[in-house]
Amino acid sequence: MSFMSALVAGLLFGAGLLISGMADPANVLAFLDVGGDWNPALALTMGGAIAVLAPVAWWSRRRRDQASGAPVGVGRSRPIDRALVIGAVIFGVGWGLSGICPGPGLLLLTTLAPGAIAFIGSMIVGMVAATKLVSRVSAPDG
Repeated sequence: MSFMSALVAGLLFGAGLLISGMADPANVLAFLDVGGDWNPALALTMGGAIAVLAPVAWWSRRRRDQASGAPVGVGRSRPIDRALVIGAVIFGVGWGLSGICPGPGLLLLTTLAPGAIAFIGSMIVGMVAATKLVSRVSAPDG
């Protein structure tokens, strides 16, 4: 059941990216170009997604379990720490420079475009490096 749910959610997400044009890095970069030829399409896409999700999130928080019987895990907040801020800054800089974030990057990877391959490769290297760095920093001296 969870595989099918994930598959449907991924297909829906990918379709939304394609339909909205947010899989095209030029559209994302045009949104980030507030001093030039600004394109509000990304803000409208995010607003539409929030409008769809908000009622579902509200309803989910009032339930104790999912249809499968698993507990609902909506809204588990964690404190903002240094690792989160550093990760957000790295994500934002990468997004601003390339116009690609992980979701559209995976979608673009299906085209085998060199930029998408470089982005996903860099993302994987960054995730592996971050995991190793965190384990090294948090490991006790010995």
